[in-house]
Amino acid sequence: MRNSYLPVKSVSKFLETATPKDEAACQRSCLDDCSCEAYGVIDNKCLLLNTESLNNISSFFLSVDPNNLTFPLKIKVSASDLSNNTAKINTKVLVGGIVSGFCGLVFLCSIGIIFYRRTKRKGSRDIGGNFELEFQDNGRNVRYLVDPGILSAEERKGIDVPFIEFKTILSATDNFSLANKLGQGGFGPVYKGMLPGIGEVAVKRLASQSGQGLKEFKNEVVLIGKLQHRNLVKLLGYSMKDHEMILLYEYMPNKSLDRFIFDRTLSVCLDWDLRFDIIMGIARGLLYLHQDSRLRIIHRDLKASNVLLDEDMNPKISDFGLAKIVKGRETEDNTTRVVGTYGYMSPEYALDGLFSVKSDVFSFGVVLLEIISGKRNTGYYHNQQAFSLISYAWGLWKAKRPLELVDLALVESCNSIEVLRCMIVGLLCIQEDPGDRPTMVNVVLMLGMDIESLPDPREPTFVSKKSIDRLPSSSSKSEINQLTITQEEGR
Repeated sequence: MRNSYLPVKSVSKFLETATPKDEAACQRSCLDDCSCEAYGVIDNKCLLLNTESLNNISSFFLSVDPNNLTFPLKIKVSASDLSNNTAKINTKVLVGGIVSGFCGLVFLCSIGIIFYRRTKRKGSRDIGGNFELEFQDNGRNVRYLVDPGILSAEERKGIDVPFIEFKTILSATDNFSLANKLGQGGFGPVYKGMLPGIGEVAVKRLASQSGQGLKEFKNEVVLIGKLQHRNLVKLLGYSMKDHEMILLYEYMPNKSLDRFIFDRTLSVCLDWDLRFDIIMGIARGLLYLHQDSRLRIIHRDLKASNVLLDEDMNPKISDFGLAKIVKGRETEDNTTRVVGTYGYMSPEYALDGLFSVKSDVFSFGVVLLEIISGKRNTGYYHNQQAFSLISYAWGLWKAKRPLELVDLALVESCNSIEVLRCMIVGLLCIQEDPGDRPTMVNVVLMLGMDIESLPDPREPTFVSKKSIDRLPSSSSKSEINQLTITQEEGR
């Protein structure tokens, strides 16, 4: 490394001068002169200083006028001294640069995170109106319905189903086209949709003016995600935008049970074996809700139209908008808001707002009798002599003509032993006193018991007081009387 020069403060004129030169030439002259220790340029003249000249600088300052002209002086420094000093400077610069760069990176990351969160909140508001949608880590990234006034912190943690963008719903249903409409329920229309990665889905579009408002919508989202059973319909996701409330379920190609049992043409598709399997499936689903799930749940709206059938005709209980969770070992509750479907509500619930697991048992009994008979509970039978299916079934049982209850579509496939067993269980489920009704545990057991082991049912509630004797006798020539009781082993 060559020698270099360090600038110092200006000093006064020196005693020795050289020939006129520019600064570059003056520097070369000093480098070529081994005795030169410093140089300076003034008035285009090169001044070279040796050791003695430098030593006399202080005395020279004392002998000159302070107003004398001054000039910059550059002193020769050895390459080794300069490199050591420069290394120290470079080290400080390097450390300072690293610290500054790190701080700058942190600052930029902070700005990026703030910007991302603000953008995400804005996007969420665009999707959910007054609801904020956030990502939370629950073993996987899912979006949750977040609104302090609607869902508690505990409920927000408990949602186990994903949020799906509304635009995805529109695409899946072709903007809710009539071609994709599956049906119209009391709470709004249901559409068939196709979601990438999932396949066919049923999309329930809750009507904003329907009785199933936001509270019931939340009930579905919070509850169904926690329930896993082969006889319960599976909730795949949900969506919200402005006043839209959307629920996505697994697609049931055979739709609902009522579509078959109350239709003269489709009812022949359900022979007795299939109907008995459906009865058992519904019973197991209710048993899971009442006892085997991690939550004790009362459905409160069990009916034939809320039992869906998959491609193999397996029954799945649906529509948990009115369901209630009861705490711990409790099995009943009360309400001033009676909701449900007329004909399926238990008397204590319909009249006094008292509901319990036994209310669901009553509804199950009604559905069981409907499956056997192919008739709706609400209606008139035999020239208005019976005002409901319950009244009609009890009249036939009391008159010892129970098999006349059986659907004509079951004439060829009917297992009379199983039919009688199911009829007895159905009548036991619709007893007026909730204490006289069996639990779903006992219902499942009784559906597999011998008839002789079953208790005799009492007269159920909502029975017409008109004389049962006016019903047609068993000597009628109707096809149903061609049924014969065959002694077969129960399932």
